[in-house]
Amino acid sequence: MNNRIKKTLLASALSGALMVGGLTGGTAMAEVSANIGLTSNYLFRGVSESDDDAAISGGLDYEHESGFYVGTWMSSLGGGGDYELDLYLGFSGEAGDIGYDVGYIAYTYPRSDDADFGELYGELSFMNFYGSLAYVTNADDGDFEGTISYELGAEFDVASDMTAGARIGHVAFDDSAAEDYTWYGIFLTKSDFEIGIVRNDLTDDDDLRAYVSYTMSF
Repeated sequence: MNNRIKKTLLASALSGALMVGGLTGGTAMAEVSANIGLTSNYLFRGVSESDDDAAISGGLDYEHESGFYVGTWMSSLGGGGDYELDLYLGFSGEAGDIGYDVGYIAYTYPRSDDADFGELYGELSFMNFYGSLAYVTNADDGDFEGTISYELGAEFDVASDMTAGARIGHVAFDDSAAEDYTWYGIFLTKSDFEIGIVRNDLTDDDDLRAYVSYTMSF
């Protein structure tokens, strides 16, 4: 599964654990894998999910050589003991030079009321570029139902075991009372480390955020 679609730390958001399709393409052999991550700020689509605090995460995944995958991932959400637990399944592979990834992910928040929701997602990639789309469904909060998120990005090798890239996205809420927004960021990865900056154009949350993250897969 591609980590740009899986709701992970930005440390693994364009690289790292579980990449089957996406920019690198290819189909993995059937295997079970796990990952552990630590970040100075858990950022998702340009917004902090950890209230600008550090977060720790971990996941367990199964990938079949056919391209089918299923897994789970959990992250802390800052102070107070809140956490997020995600369950997902999908299918990824290649058609010629085009990589693809489609699936469904359920975001659950066991210590929060009316916060759970699901997303249908899809991504296409070609060489160093990708585009993805996600559609919210099965939301406990009905005002969130039908939200669509778009994302475009690219990454390039700049040195041995080092990658630089950029991403931009837009979140369009079905609820007219909610504020649609655009977000963007740049990043640099080396081995399992990533540093980057992210910003959104929300009127009450448009600070430039820098982060550093580490992800280990085994």
